[in-house]
Amino acid sequence: MLIARKPGPALQPFVKSLWVKTLTNLQPSAAGAREHVVPTGDIHLVIRLDDVPLRLFNGATDVTGYTVSNSIVGGARSAFYIRDISTPSSSVGAQLYPGVAEILFGTSAAELSERHTGLDDLWGSAAGLAREQLLEAANPERQLAVFEELLTARLPVENGMHPVIAYAIEQFAAARDVHTVVQQSGYSHRHFIALFRRDMGLSPKTYHRLRRFQRVLAGMAGPRVAAWADFAADYGYSDHAHFHREFREFAGVTPEAYRKIAPVFTHHVAIDPAKPPRA
Repeated sequence: MLIARKPGPALQPFVKSLWVKTLTNLQPSAAGAREHVVPTGDIHLVIRLDDVPLRLFNGATDVTGYTVSNSIVGGARSAFYIRDISTPSSSVGAQLYPGVAEILFGTSAAELSERHTGLDDLWGSAAGLAREQLLEAANPERQLAVFEELLTARLPVENGMHPVIAYAIEQFAAARDVHTVVQQSGYSHRHFIALFRRDMGLSPKTYHRLRRFQRVLAGMAGPRVAAWADFAADYGYSDHAHFHREFREFAGVTPEAYRKIAPVFTHHVAIDPAKPPRA
């Protein structure tokens, strides 16, 4: 069971959504089952509430994998990653707005990007105490409330995100191109990139591509696509090959395969370990 909701007013400028997942009615998947987790461009904080740490794989041919932690910060990514889903896990989590890495974790988004970091490496002993409080909560609703209280307690009085980057995020959401936004910022290209990476963890170009990719995923949730070339053009790709190449880069599967898999959750693409997607 998955429960997701918006945070309260104090947390809304920093957190997009809060969620809790319980093991109710979940059955173990096949041994070795994996999924591609598709990039959102955001930072995610997840605290697992059982003894199943996050297990990741270094590519389709990696049969061993490695574990990270029960409490994890997933930095902004420019491509999918592969995780183990053979054993269901209950957890609470948050999807964060841009610019809050230094506020919540005391480090830049750039330091967290393209990898997973154990929360105890960022919060020290407070990470373990936070997990204990969540484990003591009586039910999922209470766990969400406790989680929100924990995050709110770590917030400063003011949001320290650079106003130029806040403006850029708004413009990218409206599909403005990177060159135009940089020109309007009044900063040099190099300075703008440095500011953007500090708050976002990704380059402006990569983040802009990811925002377009999010719009593509939303568009694919609608009626079946009649012609991929027309669909690609609608989202600003130069041609079908460009669209196909970028989709596979981000999701690890082709648009056609993604449609066939029909993920229940947009950014979690279950794959057959016996038949990994072809490179």
